[in-house]
Formats: sequence, C-alpha cells, structure tokens
Amino acid sequence: MVNPTIMNRRKALTNLGALTGSLLISDLLLTINSYASPNKTILLVSGWQDVNIGDIAHTPGLLHILQTFLPDYEIVLWKRSEGEEVKDLLNRNYPAVSIIYGAVDNDKNVSNREVLDAMQKADIMIHGSGPSVVGQTNLEAWVKHTDKPFGIFGTTIQHIDSDLEVLLKQSAFIYTRETASLEVLKKSGIRGKHISFAPDATFYLNMRDDSSAEQFLKQHELNEKEFICVIPRLRYTPYHKIRKMDWSAEKIKEVEDTNDQYKEKDHSKMREAMIRWIKETGNKVLVCPEMTYQVDIMDELLFDPLPEDVKPNVVKRGYWLPDEAASIYAKAHTVLSFECHSPIIAAANGTPMFYLRQPEDTIKGQMYYDLGFDDWIFEIDQTEGHQIAERLMGVWRDYDKAKNKLTRSMRKIDKIYSKSTTRINKILT
Repeated sequence: MVNPTIMNRRKALTNLGALTGSLLISDLLLTINSYASPNKTILLVSGWQDVNIGDIAHTPGLLHILQTFLPDYEIVLWKRSEGEEVKDLLNRNYPAVSIIYGAVDNDKNVSNREVLDAMQKADIMIHGSGPSVVGQTNLEAWVKHTDKPFGIFGTTIQHIDSDLEVLLKQSAFIYTRETASLEVLKKSGIRGKHISFAPDATFYLNMRDDSSAEQFLKQHELNEKEFICVIPRLRYTPYHKIRKMDWSAEKIKEVEDTNDQYKEKDHSKMREAMIRWIKETGNKVLVCPEMTYQVDIMDELLFDPLPEDVKPNVVKRGYWLPDEAASIYAKAHTVLSFECHSPIIAAANGTPMFYLRQPEDTIKGQMYYDLGFDDWIFEIDQTEGHQIAERLMGVWRDYDKAKNKLTRSMRKIDKIYSKSTTRINKILT
C-alpha cells in the first residue's frame, strides 16, 4: 500500500507541472508546502567564498557537526560560491551530501529547480558559520516560500539593520560564534532561550590530505612537531585586488593606507618569535597562507627582513585547501597566525595555536576568550614581539601542558555542539 503522504506529494507535483507560467514561484511553493517530507532533511546554506581556507572550512566543519549529532538527517548544501575545486573536495569527503546552487532575486524568489525541490523537501533550513548573516537573502527566500523553521549556527552578528532584525525575530534558533554577538542581539531587543553561543563550526573540521602533506614535509625536511607554522595578514583584506568590488576610490585608499601603516609593525612582532624559535630550537618555520593574497606578501613581511643566518630554516608554501592545511597543522608544533581560522584548524587537529588579533578583524576573536584560550590570543596593538616569543618558548618547554589545555577547551566545544544540535532536533520532534 502506498503511503498517503507520498501520494499527496505526487499529486502536488503533478499539479505543479500542469500550472501555467503565469503563476508566481512563490504561489507554487505555497501549494506544495504543506506536504512534509517523509524523512528529516536539513537545507544548509554555506560556502561563502573559495579564496580563504577558513571560509571553505566553515562548511565541512558544520557538515561534520550535523552528521555527528544528527545522524538521521539528510543534508542538502545550498552552496553560495561555485568553485569546482571546493565542490570536488566536499564531494570526496561528504558523498552523501547533495550540493546545489541557485541565486535569489530581488523579490526573494528562486528559479533554480534543484533549490525549489530542496525547499519543498527540507524540514528546516540552517545558515552556516560565517562573518555575518551572509546568506540573509537565502533565508528570506525560505521564509517567503515556506512556513518551516530556520536557524543560524555559529555566525558573527555585529550589525543589525531593520531587514535583518525582522528576519532574526522569526528564527527558531540563533547560535552566535562568540558572546560579543549575543550582546548585539540584546541591544536590538532580540532575546530568548533559543539564542546562545556555539563557536565557529571550523572547530569540528575533520578533513585531511595526509598524502599531499607527507610529500611536502618530506621534500622540505620538516619533521613532525619540530616546526611551527606562521600566517601573515594585512589589517584589511585587499578584496579589490582579488575580485571586482564596488569600492569607491576613497575606500580603496583607506584600505591601502591602513595596510601600509601597520604591515611592518605587525609582522616584525611575528618575525621576533620566528627568530627566537629558530635560534633556540634549531628547528624550522613554515610560512603559509590562509588567503590567496598572502602568498604575495610572505617575502616582503616575513622572509626578506630576516637575518641571513635564520633564512635557511624558513620554508614557504603556496595557497592550498583546508584538507592539506589541516594535515600540515596536525604535524606542526604550534601555529601562529594573524588570521583567525588557521589556529582553529590547528586546534581541531590537536595542535596548540596562537591568534595574533588585529583590531580590524571584527569581534569574532572574542570566541578565543569564550573558550579559555586567553593565553593564546594576542591583541597585537597591546603586544610586543618578545611576549609572543616567550609564550611560544613556554609551549616548547612544556608541550604536555599546552596539549592538555587544548584538550580541555575542545571538550567544552564538543559539549556545546551536542547541546546546540539537541535543540535543533527538538524543534522537529
């Protein structure tokens, strides 16, 4: 006997195909919206850009969280960026996850058939980790065309305009990736038990490319736990040099002037830690990127100014994907980074890490304090190079203590993810 729910859905789809093109997509979706999928399905919107291994890592991190704590759910990924290389990476690691693409127009409608089908099928929509509610229009389309719940997982919310406020007040849950965002929500009058802290999903990244990593480490004679990784960063990401941006000449000048003002001052502090590491341990340093543009600033800021006697102990790496980065960081002794996510990828792989935080890098750095990493985050304008170097050598002298510290924080993260996903499951049961 055929399940009557399935029969009703088939009837709805038949009617949908017979309707004329004059009927709006929103009306079509409302026609079928009441027919629930027989299986639990999550529609996840994520994948903001492919020029940053941190932004790439948001997606697999959350996929791992959902598959770990909500194993009975099917997941459909509505991916914003369309790079084939990252799609292939996700397909290899998450073959059960369907990946779809489709833009939202100014009227919050979607014309892509795969997205329409996914919206019909899914029981809930989740916005993945990111620097803001990047997928706001995707959520607005969901709200317009369905009456099903949605939520936000591990996202910084630093600014709330009127449209975002309306959207957030309709959410079934809001998990911000640091407690600073919780205060922003409170000031906007958005409160409730459905709002809490859940750190950046990158903390649950579980992708590795050990084969490529081993080849690179062997080629450059980088021995396990005998080298550190360092990652540069300018105060503002020069997106106008990466892709077409709608930036005014004044905006570009502000970005470039600020970067020029601080780049040497910032990186001289990192170089001081590099030099002390090399001279006191005799070991190597790997300079590597989190974003594509950083390959072009490695020499200027972290290699060329070094004393000649330490340069032979420095290795450089071009842009990579997060799976290989994770494998390299897993073998490193410590990761020091001006970028926020390489330390998180290192932590996910059991490696102590330092985050050298620049004030322009948003409020997301608060999550390091929230998770007990106070000793490993350095507010760069209040920090001298010798302080970073001394903390690094302290980790070198008592590595077990550092590893234990990391383990405690990672256990805390695990408990938060478990609690957060339990709430999601209760929404649909």
